[in-house]
Amino acid sequence: MKMIHIILESGHEMDVPERTTLEGILAQMPQDQRTQSPELLALVNGKFKELWTPLTADAKVRFLTLEDQDGFRTYNRTLNFLFIYSAKEVLGPEARVRIKHSISGGTYCEVGRGDQTGVTEEETRAIDACMRRHVDERMPIRKRPYPMDEAMDFFEDQGMADRAQVFKYRRFSMINLYSLGDCLDYFYGYMLPDTGMLKYFELTRYRAGIVIQLPEKQWPHPVRPFHPSEKLFNVFSRSAEWSHILGVETIGALNDSIADGSIRELIEVSEALHAGHIAAIAREIYAKRDKIRMVLIAGPSSSGKTTFARKLSIQLRAEGLRPRMISVDDYFLNREDTPLDENGKKDYENLAAIDIDKFNEDLKALMAGEEVTLPRFNFVTGHREFYEQPVRLEQNDILVIEGIHCLNEALTPQIPREEKFKVYISALTLINVDDHNRIPTTDGRLLRRMVRDHQYRGTSAARTIAMWPQVRAGEERNIFPFQEEADVMFNSAHIYELAVLKQYAEPLLFSIRRDEPEYTEARRLIKFLDYCLGVSSEIVPSTSIIREFIGGYNGE
Repeated sequence: MKMIHIILESGHEMDVPERTTLEGILAQMPQDQRTQSPELLALVNGKFKELWTPLTADAKVRFLTLEDQDGFRTYNRTLNFLFIYSAKEVLGPEARVRIKHSISGGTYCEVGRGDQTGVTEEETRAIDACMRRHVDERMPIRKRPYPMDEAMDFFEDQGMADRAQVFKYRRFSMINLYSLGDCLDYFYGYMLPDTGMLKYFELTRYRAGIVIQLPEKQWPHPVRPFHPSEKLFNVFSRSAEWSHILGVETIGALNDSIADGSIRELIEVSEALHAGHIAAIAREIYAKRDKIRMVLIAGPSSSGKTTFARKLSIQLRAEGLRPRMISVDDYFLNREDTPLDENGKKDYENLAAIDIDKFNEDLKALMAGEEVTLPRFNFVTGHREFYEQPVRLEQNDILVIEGIHCLNEALTPQIPREEKFKVYISALTLINVDDHNRIPTTDGRLLRRMVRDHQYRGTSAARTIAMWPQVRAGEERNIFPFQEEADVMFNSAHIYELAVLKQYAEPLLFSIRRDEPEYTEARRLIKFLDYCLGVSSEIVPSTSIIREFIGGYNGE
């Protein structure tokens, strides 16, 4: 019997028979080499492999758990498959399940029959019980390649036209489908070998659907409690209405628009929806002009805060107000005074990195009608400078302030709440791959940032990917906890933007070498972008928020 040599991440080495699966390797590993958190996926010589994969050659193996982003994705995806299977078992095979979007640490799903959407509390509990029974049964999940034409015919016959529509634009002759019991489906990404590993979840009936509450990444993995984010959910609902208006709810429908030449009109309508919402926000601010003295704009990285602030300022001028823009970043402490994070690195996203006293002093003076010399932070020298002409607010002037902490009352404690109008902006994905494969909002923002930072900051795609976990951690601490404090929320995503970003992002991702740590994430994003046809940026208006990232913005 031929033996192969395995080297684990810890340095431990072992010899196993050729074609031993990764599950088999786990079973043979010494207990002190196993993790407390269950192993869910593996990196074999730098490539992701599902646990049922047999190894045929010597390999370096690293097992991934819930604490790893790709392990967490695998768990989440498999849990969705179990939910879909169980919902159809409880409600009947004609039930339609849509995996919609993330919300409050979970995944919001819609379940219905025919044109009716919604489930009862009793049905929710029945689905939950069904899922837990199948966890105890350790139902196997299998993967098998199918000819593309055969897969398209199958999904057409099953009434799943959204899958067939996506497959129409794939450039492969074969495609992998997964089976669970008698359910055959397609999923973008990797799966667990059986349902027995899906021990951590809760179902909560919410609005017209069900939220699948996910576990924390850190061991021991308690399930996150569900706290409804009503305002954010309403933004997702508005976005769904926009997708319906545009007739584009999946990547396949977007590709159809590109292929049949109607993409230009789609872009124009999408931009008009943005413009209409910004105008409505300006009118709301104008209606409260006797009380509101400042507009505070916050949002996560690459949400388009800068361009949104400009566009809102134009609409405020159209209403008769005169906006004065201020960036909170100009009030950074001098670099040597920046606080450090738990790893001893300068923490620029910490509220303590802002000179809050000086910021509030200037705001109060401006609102009192005094003349103020505003600072500008020099990001080259790392120091604040004062070289601008003094500013005084006149009649009908209103402050428009942009910064990641703007929703946090601790940033402006000396300003009465009734004098502030808070706006939360984010790029919340408007479309999904299909009913069962959602596009994470974070992927869209990462692509935006990658393209922008390469164009304007000379940052490589690998560097952007490497920094992204730290950026996301900062958002979890400093932005997301305060999003429900907003008076209004704005979704800056465009339904067509992935088709435009693809042209810029793909070359950057392909430039990442196989020996770089960011290679596996780059390959995941390349595979994701392969679902979408590309569109030239020439047809994107010069005033679009997308121009903040690809260049060519020509607004006021």
